[in-house]
Amino acid sequence: MICTYCGSQIPDGSPFCNRCGRSTQPAPGVAARPASTVGQPVIQRETSGKAIGSLVSGLLSFILPAAVAAVVLGHIARSEIRKSGGRLQGNGMALAGLILGYMGLAAIPVLIIAAIAIPNLLRARIAANEASTVSSLRTIAAAEQNYAQAHADSGFTCSLNELKSTNLIDAQMASGMKHGYVLTLRNCTPQTAGGPNVNYEITAYPSAKNASGVRAFCSDQSGTIRVDRHGSPENCLQNGMPLR
Repeated sequence: MICTYCGSQIPDGSPFCNRCGRSTQPAPGVAARPASTVGQPVIQRETSGKAIGSLVSGLLSFILPAAVAAVVLGHIARSEIRKSGGRLQGNGMALAGLILGYMGLAAIPVLIIAAIAIPNLLRARIAANEASTVSSLRTIAAAEQNYAQAHADSGFTCSLNELKSTNLIDAQMASGMKHGYVLTLRNCTPQTAGGPNVNYEITAYPSAKNASGVRAFCSDQSGTIRVDRHGSPENCLQNGMPLR
């Protein structure tokens, strides 16, 4: 059945048009016009541009302005669709855009907290790795002194595994990798040809620069631990500053 006033499709037998609200009954003394769909105007439905914009913005809701746009356009689009009397469609797209937009807005506080917390956690991890590495160098220096006293004929050793075999360091330290730092023991040299080794060098540098550590550390038979703030073990041995 078609409303004779606005041309909307209404259920057969309905006393009022659900769009314009006018009575479908003829006024007294006026003959009722036969209901017919022939020649009646056909309502052309189109998709709301704001609904499309809401959905697109929702898909980009990880960006703050896009999340806001998705919510605003979504509400406007749904309101216009309700008032269009069937002329506009796209309510589902507007609803999807709203959901994605609100999800994006809800994620923003989490992202802000993560942006603040992650760098702090990384700095704390680096500081802990560096402190543990300095402790490892002190352990190796003490192990070398004990080893040299027990092996007067050979002196210091340049083998971390040899220190492990005498139970002076642990297995992880002997592997040359601990707390995100690479440990190397080298340059064992005697004072005189054929004599015991009286010199050695131990270096430690980050396995992942700026991730597991930043600075490089080194030491030698003197037991003094030096540091290079650029992370170079060679610069540490040559020009490293004593660690305070």
